[in-house]
Amino acid sequence: MIATLRGALVEKTPEKAVLEAGGVGYEVIINASTFARLPEPGAQAQLHVSETTALYGGATTLYGFATREEKELFLCLKEHVPSTGAKKALEYLEKASRSLPDFRRAVYEGDARVLSAVFGFTRKTAEKLLAGLKEKAGGWKVGGTERVVREGRAPAGTLSRAAEALAALGYKPSECAPVMEAIARELPGGGREPSVEEILRMALKRL
Repeated sequence: MIATLRGALVEKTPEKAVLEAGGVGYEVIINASTFARLPEPGAQAQLHVSETTALYGGATTLYGFATREEKELFLCLKEHVPSTGAKKALEYLEKASRSLPDFRRAVYEGDARVLSAVFGFTRKTAEKLLAGLKEKAGGWKVGGTERVVREGRAPAGTLSRAAEALAALGYKPSECAPVMEAIARELPGGGREPSVEEILRMALKRL
């Protein structure tokens, strides 16, 4: 079984890469997060690989990941979340890759609101992820630090904290500013101030 591939990157798109190793070009399915971290074609690259074979003697497909952590989460999604095949697991991983430490924490704490507001999962999918992964999250080894601002952590206003969270997830200030300004104009005066998660949910629908 192929665990890693290292060699010259022949070509890449947001959906696949071709890596030449030992004189053989391997086509590997990837997501946009891995694509962004690959070098330009012609340079040396390495991918962590998972092999998936179709039922009843079908072809073998290689799925590639920039880090071992992402490969392990992909396998966990595929094996433990109901009705989740390799393609769907890769789609879920793409959303989780915005911040794996925050994704892990949200799953560990059973926080469906964060999974929906920050990572863009529907409520139904968020609940399905929690049902399949909550007991596994404690054992995940995820590098890096949490980047998403949570309720009660920062002294700034809710809108600015939501903007900081979007920046931490990789959105550019030029993208976020007009969206946050529009949301600010739409918020009613007085009454309960919306939470960071609610503001994020509103912003992500427009980005």
